[in-house]
Amino acid sequence: MRTGTGAITHLRDLRFTAPAEYARTLRKAHEATISGNPDPSISPALIKSWQRSLALGIDPDQHRPVHRHDVSEARSLSADHRLATVMPALSQLLADESSAGRHLLIVTDQQGEVLWRVGSRQALRLADSLEFVEGADWSESGVGTNAISEALVTGAPAQLFSAEHLVRTHHDWACTAAPIRDPYTGEVAGVLDVSGPFESVTPDSLRMVRCGVRLAEELLRSAGAPAARQQTGGAVRSALTLTLLGDKPSAGLDGGARLPLTLRRAEILALLASRTQGWSADELAYRLHGEDGAATAVRTEMHRIRGILGNVVEPNPYRFSSAVRVVTDASVVADHLRDGRVAQALAAYPAKLLNRSVNLSIELMRDELNEAVGASVRASGDAQLIMQWCASDMGASDTEGAAAMARLIGPGDPRFQLVRARMERVDRELQS
Repeated sequence: MRTGTGAITHLRDLRFTAPAEYARTLRKAHEATISGNPDPSISPALIKSWQRSLALGIDPDQHRPVHRHDVSEARSLSADHRLATVMPALSQLLADESSAGRHLLIVTDQQGEVLWRVGSRQALRLADSLEFVEGADWSESGVGTNAISEALVTGAPAQLFSAEHLVRTHHDWACTAAPIRDPYTGEVAGVLDVSGPFESVTPDSLRMVRCGVRLAEELLRSAGAPAARQQTGGAVRSALTLTLLGDKPSAGLDGGARLPLTLRRAEILALLASRTQGWSADELAYRLHGEDGAATAVRTEMHRIRGILGNVVEPNPYRFSSAVRVVTDASVVADHLRDGRVAQALAAYPAKLLNRSVNLSIELMRDELNEAVGASVRASGDAQLIMQWCASDMGASDTEGAAAMARLIGPGDPRFQLVRARMERVDRELQS
């Protein structure tokens, strides 16, 4: 392309020198590419992103973002998010809330849900028209190709101008985004984005966003890792311990103070600990609430769990982060059983798994562990262990255990009579 002076100019140079002309060129390229005739003005990587978005049902003509939470709920969740501590500094560096301000500062979570918007009233009104609001899903599956989704997919900074966005209603905008990473684990904690009318983008926009990310990550680093983070193979690794046996579930991170857990959050963590491949939000919703379960309720609880424990759970699917070593008191019991240490397993088993839970999945896990302990104790042939088991709340109704003890010590032994009396009392209580 030649300018009026005859100098050769690359198309992308017009992004800053003649943004309206560049936008018109991109819109023509967008129309051609969507019609099945890819235009070289649209990069192959963007075309692949458009194809993924279209396959997910994104409508280029009128698509509105998915809303994971309403605005008030998302604002409430953001208060507990780990990035809340960096927002004042980011706002001071990048936001423009003056009456002349044209761009927005946006920060999302690691899944692309908008948690914070900072900008002038004019910029906020423009964003409202696109439903670019707190709680909206700005990932590829939520609203199609945009800078936030590209930052999430590629893990690198991205800048999209006008019709590089898939959805046509976004063609008046330019967006610059980059992921914010946990300085200790390298995992994405969220995305920093600066968006506004395409005339507002400057050659410094990408540099400023990168600067904002560096600031956020340094603030996260200065907040400090817990004192007892462990070095494993040269990588920093946290230790999460979960108390799930009994009726007072709690969690501890890196040897810190025990944090009480609600029953629902304990159920979620127990399910996460039960399988390494993880769970989708829909799967967890069904396991927790049955047919009436909603994925949004699971996402809300996950936000709250992260607010308490930090970034210990990865999304899509939900599972414990590879940077976290998870130990539950239930898994300690199971490990003892696997290694044949029956006495140690029984000593580490003071109560049943989440014994106040009436959730079917938890009940099945509870019964499985209880039966495994009982069967191991009965198979040990140790009369003292069997008596200890049958005298406990967990083995109080184990008639097979009582019979095994009778064979070992004889029905006339006073110890057996104590166990039998207890079992008869339990039977009466169950029948009443």
